Amino acid sequence: MASYAFKASDSRGSVVEGVEDAPDMAAVQRILRQRGLTPLSVQPAKAGTEGGAATSQAKGLSLFGGGDSVNRKQVLRFTSELSVLLRAGLPVDRAMKVQIDSAPEGALKDMLQQLLDRLKGGRALSTALEQYPSAFDGFYVSMVRSGEASGRVAQVLAELATYLERSAEVRSTVVSALIYPAILLVVAVISVAVMLGFVVPEFESLFEEMGDGLPLLTEVIVALGHLFERWGWVILFGAAGLWFLIRRWIGTPEGKRWLDLRALSLPLVKQVVLKFETARFARTMGTLLSNGVSVLKAASIAEGTVTNGVLRERFAELAPVLKRGGRLAEAMAPEVFSPMAVQMVTVGEESGSLDAMLVQLATVYEAEVEADTKRALTLLEPILILSMGGIIAVIIMGILMGILSVNSMAM
Repeated sequence: MASYAFKASDSRGSVVEGVEDAPDMAAVQRILRQRGLTPLSVQPAKAGTEGGAATSQAKGLSLFGGGDSVNRKQVLRFTSELSVLLRAGLPVDRAMKVQIDSAPEGALKDMLQQLLDRLKGGRALSTALEQYPSAFDGFYVSMVRSGEASGRVAQVLAELATYLERSAEVRSTVVSALIYPAILLVVAVISVAVMLGFVVPEFESLFEEMGDGLPLLTEVIVALGHLFERWGWVILFGAAGLWFLIRRWIGTPEGKRWLDLRALSLPLVKQVVLKFETARFARTMGTLLSNGVSVLKAASIAEGTVTNGVLRERFAELAPVLKRGGRLAEAMAPEVFSPMAVQMVTVGEESGSLDAMLVQLATVYEAEVEADTKRALTLLEPILILSMGGIIAVIIMGILMGILSVNSMAM
């Protein structure tokens, strides 16, 4: 008896993976059919394959990570290339095979092969993609399904590629704008630590003769220098441990909600967060509506793309109103949506061009997010520079006051 790893499809279209002991591959296929499963692939099991179903499903299908995961850039490339191949006239399984042949060894190639296996098993592309929610969310799957229903899969994939590229540009703009202030903050912390831990102790012997005659500011600076000199590593590891604990707590539902609430309570940050989340919601819903998805389903899917939990609860209030036959503009809360957003949606509903108006609203808000972020960081950079310079100036002033006091005693 030998062990064989198999992949099979059940009656609901879900893929089942596992290991079966049998005399040969044909026997494994017979056993699977007797269980009501459709064999997709059967091959000799490698050592350590036991429990392969869970392992194979988990391997390399995380959206974020290193070489063993499928990242956003790879999803964008897959979408764009598949669209081009389909528009060139290739059937979807052949287009997938072309991508598998050109993909490097790793998580992406494994995922594409599993997608191809599902397609050969008679599953639709949207059904196959639905098995990998970490890489293809509900919005992505719904778009592909709408393309399959309308016979416009290639065009829908092209729109998806444009959407993903635009989302990546907005995210990249915000992250790039935060890099310089982050560097300034790190440099400020290191500069102060070096001044207190290495520079101030050099003057300690000079100030010892003064005793209680040192100015108060100099005594404080010298005490801080002692603290950093003796306990610097403890402070460093303590700060790192505190940062780790904070990050871990923020990953919990309570910490995430606290952070979301804080983001909506800060004056400058609140407007940026509101516009950013509204833009994501509007672009997602507008894109879905333009591809034939119903208003109610589009609103439900778009609500799931909102990352701020507090705002997501407010966006979730739209679907029940639409389900009762109400209008989208009437359900938009004024504390979340600006008058301009409500007005644009109203015009879109009255003119029958709600999808175009939502996409236009997203474009306007995305531009405002970029402008507001740059404006806020333009104010933040001089504040950080002045704060760093001010702290270092205070340290230097304390040292100079101590030196002047020593000189006055010597005279």
